[in-house]
Amino acid sequence: MAADPAAPSPGESRAGTAPLILASASPRRLDLLRQVGIAPDRIDPAEVDETPRPREKPADYAKRIARAKLAAVAPRHPGAYLLAADTVVACGRRILPKAEDAATARACLLHLSGRRHRVLGGVIVQAPDGRQAARLVVTVVGFKRLQPDEIAAYLESGEWHGKAGGYAIQGRAAAFVPRINGSYANVVGLPVVETLGLLRGLGWRPPAPA
Repeated sequence: MAADPAAPSPGESRAGTAPLILASASPRRLDLLRQVGIAPDRIDPAEVDETPRPREKPADYAKRIARAKLAAVAPRHPGAYLLAADTVVACGRRILPKAEDAATARACLLHLSGRRHRVLGGVIVQAPDGRQAARLVVTVVGFKRLQPDEIAAYLESGEWHGKAGGYAIQGRAAAFVPRINGSYANVVGLPVVETLGLLRGLGWRPPAPA
């Protein structure tokens, strides 16, 4: 069968540039990229062990998991730009889990109630030639003191499922946050401005409009 002359060669997208691979299954990260006009050429979620190490600091954890995700997918995409990230919610040195059940979500919300916490976004990108650039972005989020009925209603909504710290700021939990210092997008799941800076620094450019 004759080759399709319009098909991209290995390591090249139809736009004529190296493809961009997002190593994440998070719909929030994909939505954030799309909001600024970036559509990854492929989504290839990384399967890594996200268990924190004993006494591991939140910043070290966020950076380590982001790097592990990139390392997991890199062999499958030679000649591509790769983007991996991890989002961590921390109170002091304590890393709050991703809530997979209502009891965990409730415990997270009770811990965050009336307190400030940090959201740490570890981001790493790799160029087709193997060069890498990484960034840790920290946002401080203040929660109001939550009432029992507010927690109950939020648990009933189900928005907490799979969310670091048991909440999604872009949803109903916006009513819990009177103040934020830093990148809002970082709390949602990806610090967009910083991520684009990393990509551009390694030579990535968005494809020209058709």
